[in-house]
Amino acid sequence: GARKGMADTALRTATAGYLTRRLVDVSQDIIVREEDCMDTEGAYMYREDSDRVGQSFAVRVEGRYLVEDVIDPTTKKVIVKARTLANKEDGLAVEEAKVEKVKIRSVVTCKSKRGICQHCYGVDLGRSELVKIGQAVGVVAAQAIGEPGTQLTMRTFHTGGVAGGSDITQGLPRVEEIFECRPPKGEAMISEVDGKIIDIVSENKKTVTVKIETTEGEVVEYQVPSESTLVVSKGQLIGKGTQFNEGHIDLKKLFETMGQEAIQRYVIGEVKEIYAAQGEPLQDKHVEVIIRQMLSRVKVIEAGDTDLLPGDIVEKDQFEESNREALAAKEEIATGEQLIMGITKVALSTESFLSAASFQETARVLINAAVTGKDDHLRGLKENVIIGRLIPAGTGYRK
Repeated sequence: GARKGMADTALRTATAGYLTRRLVDVSQDIIVREEDCMDTEGAYMYREDSDRVGQSFAVRVEGRYLVEDVIDPTTKKVIVKARTLANKEDGLAVEEAKVEKVKIRSVVTCKSKRGICQHCYGVDLGRSELVKIGQAVGVVAAQAIGEPGTQLTMRTFHTGGVAGGSDITQGLPRVEEIFECRPPKGEAMISEVDGKIIDIVSENKKTVTVKIETTEGEVVEYQVPSESTLVVSKGQLIGKGTQFNEGHIDLKKLFETMGQEAIQRYVIGEVKEIYAAQGEPLQDKHVEVIIRQMLSRVKVIEAGDTDLLPGDIVEKDQFEESNREALAAKEEIATGEQLIMGITKVALSTESFLSAASFQETARVLINAAVTGKDDHLRGLKENVIIGRLIPAGTGYRK
């Protein structure tokens, strides 16, 4: 155990550094750009997730803007009004009233172009006041997630070598698996339908068949590998996205089945749980910044009359901009599908070729950029550092 721990630590501090570097690369151009993007979508934060992530509901609500009034379930009074910034008292009031979920403004749903707004981010945790315009929250998030990452590896001593569900990835490799959007080791099957489990049969040694009668009255079967532990039982009512067996959910499948909100809840829960287990509580908003980037790419299906190419993977901003131009000219807009991508891929598919080149596969990126005649608008931090300009953040921030 100890020897394994030592070798692990030596090898993994490097991985942690590399993870931080990839996180910085993917999130560096998220800067606070405006006061309020007027978003009304927001995202739910659930009380039941709080025990798992090692932070009280009060602490998670504090410092966030609310999208809807928070109503006390017993007295039906409004505890916190919509469009206000929840302070410590508000957070505790919400916790005490045992509210099940609150709808808050979130970085993931922020509608700002090329950055985010103050209201979707909320309080800057370093200074305990509303985040300032020009704040490089992307880099802060990358460091907030990456730095304890080194701690996660140092602590192999304590947990390493203990036989616990060994095929399931834990600790830092699991964080990496999530952010890179890899199909997980020890994958959990999820239901794609709402319905009731009518039977669970093990026909052969390898798989267990879960039979579900959907709300429409059809019968669907799922094959679950028998070496994994089932977490559902016969007669149980299940909703779309319910996990059948222990293990990790493949983000791409979850996204296809359940969409963005489920991804946000799942990723924040998983990542925070890993850090909490190591006594390094992590703030939701840092993880949200990274999720925003994982969901920031669109694959063009039909190009319409825009300058995009079918099959291209572009930034959502770029896609929407091209469509706005097409609309203004009364031309046909492009259609695309929202992707979920791992952070390395996102970092490499950025509009800025300078940033991509400094990240990985430099020659290839530069050759591609030269051949296709790209220009770089120097919108992120990295591109400006590379050519020695003032970075567009903090005091150098300009509209």
